[in-house]
Amino acid sequence: MLVDMLESQLVCDEINQWHILNWSLPKPFIVLWQITDAHIDHYNHVNNAAYVTQIEKVAWGHSNSIGLTIKEYKALDRAMVIRHHDLNYIHACYLDEQIACATWIVFCDKKLRLRRQFQFISTRTRKTVFTATTDFVCISLSLGSPKLMPPSFSETYSNNVTTLSVS
Repeated sequence: MLVDMLESQLVCDEINQWHILNWSLPKPFIVLWQITDAHIDHYNHVNNAAYVTQIEKVAWGHSNSIGLTIKEYKALDRAMVIRHHDLNYIHACYLDEQIACATWIVFCDKKLRLRRQFQFISTRTRKTVFTATTDFVCISLSLGSPKLMPPSFSETYSNNVTTLSVS
């Protein structure tokens, strides 16, 4: 299942042109999303549920890239689970479009809570089509109840928090 979740092409920011898009924060982690028939709804645009699925893929891709994989989650009996989504659908996307999907960790309290920000930009129009924030809470996988982040979570996630730098 995780292999399927990461089917999108992962993009290294240093070797592609997508870093020049109008991102809301610096140094995005980017996954390219090719819109296919499977993503299209009865209105002939991308179904809103497909965006939520893509958020999950981008978040897992980023987590894996910084060394926190499902294997580590299971070994530590911990997981970061969604507590709340705030989704903003700005422009419709259509069949055969390519969307640059970015994420950043914007908050980590090193205890229980983490927040990610997402921004999706059409590579054709270069316009932001979707934004979201997702709040996560750390839980014990075996108990399903909130538990403190293990050191590898708190260190890795907090070391990857992105902030808007003020010059």
